[in-house]
Formats: sequence, structure tokens, C-alpha cells
Amino acid sequence: MNPQSKTVLRTTYILIDFENVQPGSFQAVENAPIEIRIFRKERQTKVSFELAESLQSHGNHVEFIKMEGSGPNTLDFHIAYYIGKMAEKDPSGYFHIVSKDKGFESLIRHLKNNQILAQRVNELSDIRPLNSAQTGSTNEKAEAIKKWLKERVGGRSGKIKALKNSINAFFMKSLSDRELEKIVSLLKSKKIVKINDQKISNHI
Repeated sequence: MNPQSKTVLRTTYILIDFENVQPGSFQAVENAPIEIRIFRKERQTKVSFELAESLQSHGNHVEFIKMEGSGPNTLDFHIAYYIGKMAEKDPSGYFHIVSKDKGFESLIRHLKNNQILAQRVNELSDIRPLNSAQTGSTNEKAEAIKKWLKERVGGRSGKIKALKNSINAFFMKSLSDRELEKIVSLLKSKKIVKINDQKISNHI
């Protein structure tokens, strides 16, 4: 079998700012490698039954981390420290900070500048690997890309290579070359993108 035909998922690292976001439950896609770290302050001692129950199946892949101290940026510093440790151990991982605190954006930019995949999201549901399209059929993935393109502001022209890179990044760079080609072909057949001479002339 051609190794390019295999899909290898990167490990998804989820770091939750529990002071800022308290998820009701956690739904992950089947067979997707996930590591979860929940950062809480000393006074936060309660976790909802729904969240605790939904995390049980992840066993030792879940860790609650209690902050030491009570400074205004204590939790932020802890998250930055743990991302650094995990990125050193697994530089190919994809790191997601779940927090409404936009102060993390400078950290995200720094990670990206150092070739570390990272993003900040407001809610768990905003993390794409938790969407069933991550492990769904090629058609489902094409539909997810269609929705993503619609959400972007305005149309964009450019090279087909740039579109492929964006699609692969959407799925954590886990697509094989063959599957990527199929998705692009579906987008073209559905008239979601228009391609002329390896260039995108228009998309919704």
C-alpha cells in the first residue's frame, strides 16, 4: 500500500482555561489521539457531573492542574509553561487553548512563528478535530470545507497549492495527497471553487 494513502492524525492537545470556560461535557471523535489539561484556580473545587462523566473514557489522558498562587495572570503563565513542555516533547502536535481571554493571542503568534500548530478558541465545539468531519468521509470533509469557506470574509483568488495547504491545515495536516486531491475535485464539481490553470479564480 502506498504510504501516502494513509491518514495519520496528529495528537490534539486541549488546554482549558477553567476559570474562563466551564464546558458542560466533552465529546471527542472516536480513535482520535487527544490529551486534555484543565487548568483551575485553588478556589475552583467543583466540576459538573456531565463533564466528569464525559471525561472518564479518556482515563490518564486527562489531567486537572491546580494553580499555585492567585495573581491575575497566574493561569496564563501555567498554560504557556505546559504548552512549551508538550511542544518540546511532541512538536508535531496541535495545541488548542480553550479560553475567551484574547490575551493568549500573542502566545499563539509566537508558537506559529516557531512552526508549532496552535490556536485559541472560545468553546470546545470550535475545535475542528472534535467535529465528526475530521474522521468522516471525503464528501463530509468537503462539506466541512464548504462551510468554512462560506464563513470567511469575501472571496479570495490564489494558487491551487495555497488552497490545498489551507484545507490540509484545517484537518491538522492529516490528509494524504490522494484524499486532498479528492476533496479539491469535489469542491470544483460542486462549483464551490473555480480553478483555471492551477489558479483559483473565484470561490464563495
